[in-house]
Amino acid sequence: MQSIRLTSVGELDEKQITKISDVSKDQWTAFLAAFFGWLLDGFDFSILTFLLIDVQHSFTVDRTLAGALGSVTLIFRLAGGLGGGTLADRFGRKLPLILSIVWISIFSLLSGFSATYLMLFICRALFGIGMGGVWAAGLPLVLEHWPMKMRGLISGILVGGFAWGYMLAAFVFSYVYPLVSHLSIPGWRFMFWFAASPVLLVFWIRSQVSESPIWLAHRMAPVDMLRLKRLSIVRIFQRDLIGTTIQTAIILSVFMISYYSMTFWYPTFLRELKLSPLRFLIALNFGGVLGTAFWGRISETRLGRRGTVSLGAVGVLLALPLFLSVGGSWMLPGAFFMGFFGIGLWGIAPLYLAERFPTQTRAVGSGFAYHAGAAVGSLAPAFIGHLQDEGFTLVRSMTTCIGIATVFVALIIWIGPETRGRSFATGR
Repeated sequence: MQSIRLTSVGELDEKQITKISDVSKDQWTAFLAAFFGWLLDGFDFSILTFLLIDVQHSFTVDRTLAGALGSVTLIFRLAGGLGGGTLADRFGRKLPLILSIVWISIFSLLSGFSATYLMLFICRALFGIGMGGVWAAGLPLVLEHWPMKMRGLISGILVGGFAWGYMLAAFVFSYVYPLVSHLSIPGWRFMFWFAASPVLLVFWIRSQVSESPIWLAHRMAPVDMLRLKRLSIVRIFQRDLIGTTIQTAIILSVFMISYYSMTFWYPTFLRELKLSPLRFLIALNFGGVLGTAFWGRISETRLGRRGTVSLGAVGVLLALPLFLSVGGSWMLPGAFFMGFFGIGLWGIAPLYLAERFPTQTRAVGSGFAYHAGAAVGSLAPAFIGHLQDEGFTLVRSMTTCIGIATVFVALIIWIGPETRGRSFATGR
């Protein structure tokens, strides 16, 4: 039985939950479902970044087409965010999360059977739909279970799941890939087959995870029943919400450009320097895990969401020369600090999006903004590949994209309102 109490408008009663030890089993299972779903999403997407050179050799394609495999995945996440978010607002958060995890497992498996570049391209596009659904359904499922005073911290830990997935991909590439790379079947195919494992998670989610109490409370309210009968995707483009929809999509776009400029070609950068990627990628993503929790918690202070993003952006610019230094002892600390600042700032993103939209449109609004941003950010991997084909060095290409995007992140966050302390129930 749900151990927390709801007010008449569906907000969590925070008098009963003031510290982590007060958190109920239902709240933890909701968090773990979304966290592991996002972790496995991170693994499935990130494993591709280790295999770009191998895919190029198998299908004889240039770097622009290799980078396009990442771009098309991010573009199609928008369809998943819209579809999964609309279903999550209409039918609850849990079922779309389950369906999305099954979807990504199917197309990870099929990616490994690709006979041509075109087939692999299509499989990665369809895989992106599932990624969009996992975020759109999982984000509100967690944040609507947890009380306001803990949302900054839990948002940071949740989004850090993607960095754990990246580290898992680094371990698998370092220790499993060498075992299969000498076989007659190309090793990259085994990596995609291994990435189909998230399907096992759905059995546990189906039996153990409860539906969002806030969504259930709003479903029972007569006024909200009328709204639930409408498609929430239409609602976010109406006059009172379209400004929010546009501004959140823009801020997530520059977030995405910055993130994928940091991470997508970074394993290739390391391999070209004849360096083992593992320790650098662990440093980068461990810094990200610490940073997401840290910045999520800091955003609950007087800095708020906007001040925290701006402060973290300064850290990204300071860490950039160390992150892409060619050789030398500063490369490893540079990777950690880039993770702590650059990836760490993502700790604020889920919470900021959830606070900008009302319950009836929270899933689709967050899903649209996040994955519209992903669609724009998807240009970064292919664009960096194109710059290299045109004669730019990889370091110069990455530095330009990271630097420009980070400056815009720090500026655009101030266009929207400060949302620290905003109630999910009332929007104030």
